[in-house]
Amino acid sequence: MKHWIEAARVRTLPLSISGILVGSLYALANPTRDVLTPTQVFDWKIFGFAILTTLGLQILSNFANDYGDGVRGTDNADRVGPMRTIQSGAISPASMKRAIIITSLLTLSSAVLLIYFSFRDSNIGYSIFFLILGVLAIVSAVRYTVGNTAYGYRGYGDMFVFVFFGLVSTLGVNFLHSKQVDLQLILPAISIGLLSTGVLNLNNMRDELSDRKSQKNTLVVKMGGAWAKKYHYFLIITAMVLVLIFALIYNGSGFKIDQYLFVVAYFPLIGHLLTVRKNRDPRNLDPELKKLAISTFLLSILLSLSLIYFISDLIVNA
Repeated sequence: MKHWIEAARVRTLPLSISGILVGSLYALANPTRDVLTPTQVFDWKIFGFAILTTLGLQILSNFANDYGDGVRGTDNADRVGPMRTIQSGAISPASMKRAIIITSLLTLSSAVLLIYFSFRDSNIGYSIFFLILGVLAIVSAVRYTVGNTAYGYRGYGDMFVFVFFGLVSTLGVNFLHSKQVDLQLILPAISIGLLSTGVLNLNNMRDELSDRKSQKNTLVVKMGGAWAKKYHYFLIITAMVLVLIFALIYNGSGFKIDQYLFVVAYFPLIGHLLTVRKNRDPRNLDPELKKLAISTFLLSILLSLSLIYFISDLIVNA
């Protein structure tokens, strides 16, 4: 059990549900903003199965990454990060392959239930669209490092993380609740996607030398360490700016400190950027992975709480 928990990479799981929190709490907040008689669209079943589906997708991606890099020999003695389970021999490739199949089926089952509770027997077109999207997400999670055409070995991993754990996670779950696309939510969706991509980029910065030797051509390997740092600054700083712009638009001209709780998460993010800027040893980047993932999760929680406080103010003042 210990080795399977290691393979699931628990420290990455809070990050994966950040978009679900923001998209769902936005659905809870939005009907009360513009309608005199609110129609609540938030649904706990949708929220719960969205979290289960996203966690399944993240664990599947981690299992597939362990398997793909393990059987290719990418995870070897040159690697800076923690030893993976197939690399250490704690889990056999055959066992991991079975776990990938089982996790894929469980994630697909959760996705089907999520779609059912979202649309039931109406909006068949939406149901088919989200089912296709779910299958694509599962296939993409596996194909990141598995197979001869694994796109993670060609520098497309960042795109997968940004799209599925940013845009699809945040905008998708909000649509499942509200059955509409709110363009205003694009800003925090992009922010969550950029921060999630930042975690992957940091991981690839840590593993640059071993990935280069193994011909795993991540974006970091392609652009080099110096440009990867600049790219990292762009990801984190842009995400912080977009969330602030979203809050200014959402909250209007008024200012209350509880509407900007999320700014607290900026302090560890700024500290993280300073550490990355000064760093010269790839081994020192490993602890920063956990810090960035937790900071992103903290940002999503505080932003969600800010939305809830906004609701409370509207109810009190009504």
